[in-house]
This record gives sequence, C-alpha cells and structure tokens, in this order.
Amino acid sequence: MTAAETIGFIGLGVMGGPMCRNTATKHAGEVRAFDMGAAARDALRDTRAVVVEGAAEAVRGADIVFLSLPGPPQVEAVCLGEDGILRHGKPGLLVVDLSTTTVASARDVARRLADGGMGFADAPVARTREAAIRGELSIMVGADEATFARLRPLLGYMATDVTHCGGTGTGQAVKLINNALVFEHVAALAEMMAIGERAGVEPARLLEAVSRGSGDSFVLRNHGLKAMVPRNYPERAFPSTYVLKDLAGALELARDTGVQARVTETARDYYAELVRVGAGSQYFPVLLELVAGRLTVTEPAVT
Repeated sequence: MTAAETIGFIGLGVMGGPMCRNTATKHAGEVRAFDMGAAARDALRDTRAVVVEGAAEAVRGADIVFLSLPGPPQVEAVCLGEDGILRHGKPGLLVVDLSTTTVASARDVARRLADGGMGFADAPVARTREAAIRGELSIMVGADEATFARLRPLLGYMATDVTHCGGTGTGQAVKLINNALVFEHVAALAEMMAIGERAGVEPARLLEAVSRGSGDSFVLRNHGLKAMVPRNYPERAFPSTYVLKDLAGALELARDTGVQARVTETARDYYAELVRVGAGSQYFPVLLELVAGRLTVTEPAVT
C-alpha cells in the first residue's frame, strides 16, 4: 500500500457513513464516496472525501474499493452488474466487502472478479454504530496473506481489532457465527427475563444479580441492560428483518457444512414471528415483548 492510493467507498449508511468518514480523515490519498441516497452523500460533504454521483465514478481509476451494502444482492449487483465494478474497475483493483453477506456469495464474487483481473477480500464488521463513529470496530477478514498485509493499515482507519480469519469467505463465516450467537443469546435472555418477571423478580434486579455470576455476558450488559430492561427498541437500530438475513446465511453455512443448527433454527423462528406481528422494524431485542406475551402473534410460525 502507498499513501497515494485512491480509494472508492460505496455505501454510506448507518455503518458505511462513519467508516468512510474515518477513512477520508486518515487516508493521505483521495477517497471517493458514493451512496444512492442523496442525504447519505450530503452527510460526507464536510469531509475530505470527494462525493461522487455514481458508483462507476467511485470505481474508475481507484486502487481499492470498499463496499458497505445491505446484503448479497446489492454486493453482487455493484460488483458484477452491467454498470458495476467488473466493467469499470482497472486490472489489479482490490475490492473489500465490509458488508455481511454469505460465504457462498463472497467466494462466487471473488472468483468472478479474479476472472477480470481484480482481487477481493471479505471483511465484515462487528460492534455498534457508536464504535464505527469512534473508529473502534472489529473486522474479520477473509483473504490470502498478501492481500491481508496490504489491507491491514487501511482497516486500521476504521477498527481497533482486525482479525485474519483465513482464505476468502472465512471473514463472512466468522461474522455470521458471531451474529448468530448474539441473536440466539438475546432469545435465551428474553425467555429468562420473562420467566424471572413472572416469578416476581424485577428485570433490572435480575440482570444485576446475574451479571455478578457466571451468567454475565456482553449481550446481558449491552442488549439486556440498555434495551430490554428500559424497553427501548428504536426503529433506526438493527431490526429483525436484518436478523433474519444473517440467520439465513448462518443456516445456509450450517447446511453446507453438514451441521444441524437447532438453536439457530429456533432463534430464526422467533424473529420471523416478530416480523409477522409487525415489530420487524424495531430493534431486535424487542423479542422480549413477544416472549413476555406483550405482542400478539396472529399467524402460526413457519419452520
């Protein structure tokens, strides 16, 4: 990597916007930023980033292009579509996907970009929007050793923890496993909080006591104390519709590896119920309200 390398950044949403801002602040070379939403583009105009009006403009002449997109269909369209990276990128371009997709999709995109003389790394991110703003994300990277060495300094613009997980697709595997564990833990916590409340234990007191024992966890302290106890489930946080996307990816990986992931299947069914009762756009720890009987399921769960 050289300081003069030109970076394209496509996808300036909840996580992409702060990541691009940190990159533009810290990178000595040019950073071109694009998002389909005008408001997302406008939010970057007070930075050193060059805000452009199309994905092709962000890609042409770039040495590295970062993507932060909703999921596999969007990543595949930007990389492989008629007006995408494969058409407009120069030979040797490295595409770094910060999105959460699937292992199969990451490996297919990597193969097709390689046929066009371009490199690829899957580098999904973990932690919160606040961590993205501070540049304190955790990033899990699937790439060969040389590509990882090239990327490591750039990822340091956005993250305090960068883990090389192995070859292409392993970053997505680790991220899907991480997310599935969080969603499953929230579901288990919701059940236990509902039980505790009906047994006469106040939710805050329950989690305070458990946090002092072997049941303590990040999910208890972050999702439990900050969302489930105050019953705070904002619309603009991580919704159950996103949870279902990630759990589908985890279950696809389980099938591909020959593992029956029964706990993950149960969690999937819980969050699918949230969507059916109209709570799918709320922050996913709202699952507590469903388990506690404060939301009504109008249709039977589909397994």
